[in-house]
Amino acid sequence: MPETDVVAEIERYLVMPGQALAYKVGMNKILALREKAKSSLGPKFDIKAFHDLVLTGGDLPLALLERRVDAWIGEQAGR
Repeated sequence: MPETDVVAEIERYLVMPGQALAYKVGMNKILALREKAKSSLGPKFDIKAFHDLVLTGGDLPLALLERRVDAWIGEQAGR
């Protein structure tokens, strides 16, 4: 990364540390939900369908996203 980009990121995180924390917590939760879906569905897991599920829900609290993913896993497993 160019030094100017690095400095801009550092300054942003110094001013808004909650933004970095929220981003990382959300990323970790989505990755955990993806692994849960992969292990639950095995060969029925479709990464594109999972991405559609997560993205089409829009902004959601993580607890609601997890419920949505759990319901989707149930639907996919029944197919």
